[in-house]
Amino acid sequence: MTISVIYFIVYFSIFLVLLYLLVFNRKRYSLKLTHQPRISILIAARNEEHTIIRCLSAIEALTYPKEKIEVLIGNDASTDNTLAIVEDYIKDKPNYKCITITENIGNARGKANVLAQLAHHATTDYYFYTDADIAVPANWVQKMLSALTEKVGVVTGITTITGNHFFHKMQALDWLYALGLVQVVSDKGLPVTTMGNNMLLRREAYESVGGFEGIKFSITEDIAIFNEILRKGWDFRNIYSRDVLALSLPAANFVQYINQRKRWMSGSMHLPLYMAVIFILHAAYYPVLIPFFAYTSVGVMGSIFFLKLFLQSIFLHICLRRLNLAVPWLYYVLFELYLVVSSVMLIIYFFMPVKTVWKGRKY
Repeated sequence: MTISVIYFIVYFSIFLVLLYLLVFNRKRYSLKLTHQPRISILIAARNEEHTIIRCLSAIEALTYPKEKIEVLIGNDASTDNTLAIVEDYIKDKPNYKCITITENIGNARGKANVLAQLAHHATTDYYFYTDADIAVPANWVQKMLSALTEKVGVVTGITTITGNHFFHKMQALDWLYALGLVQVVSDKGLPVTTMGNNMLLRREAYESVGGFEGIKFSITEDIAIFNEILRKGWDFRNIYSRDVLALSLPAANFVQYINQRKRWMSGSMHLPLYMAVIFILHAAYYPVLIPFFAYTSVGVMGSIFFLKLFLQSIFLHICLRRLNLAVPWLYYVLFELYLVVSSVMLIIYFFMPVKTVWKGRKY
């Protein structure tokens, strides 16, 4: 019982600190662009016939000058109609190029290999990364560039899920909540992670680590390149703003969902210790709370539960407001139930002796 009490004291103390920092330590990066440099947008596409046009249409709608944008799409051995669809879409767009990837270079594999090869075709000093199932916002380029000071090598935007189904909405809250936690820590100047579907790398920083082909292979290639760039002394920026809010399509089915999350959990093994502690404390909440019931009353259990729900809901509500988003208050309660069920399933699946399936490949 003593250990459980200590856990809850630590858990709620850290939660209160995070909530305080969320409210009173927000960082805004909105430097005025003195010029509009040419930029490259790099997209890896493998069997994306149902999503790629949505992605490219959003890029075509960017408010940044079109003559200063080059779009490089890497066809990663697609077995569907991705290549034909992309080639038809870009046939009258000279600033777009589709490159079929057939071989690996250096240490890179899968998506990292595609991005490594696209970088060799890029002709600018700024690499923007997004995924084929992502729609970026209209002001994405200038808002990401506005955070890029001389020492910054990595800028990260924010991404969430779009969709009308209840499960999609819960996933969206999950993304925004987790990224809100990341943002609070990042605003203190502590590096956490980046997201390869909404990321800007300075070319000089990218090349300083040898590119994706020069670093150790990881199925979370974005976290790997982020860590290596920071080890070279570069700074970072994370932006939690609607101006850089990209919308991802949800996983097509439950199997894709759990494999996606397993891959992310693998990436979490490379998080800094302070962030790992936060996530471990969060994941341990119910495994500690349920046995605690044997030593205490229903009233105490209920108080502990509702305190967590209250703090978590306030935290998430503030995150949503900063993005000009809102959900019914009932969703905050349902989100807690979603976390319980999904966390248990994902922890079990993570430790099962099966490989992670990602874009039709096993890792």
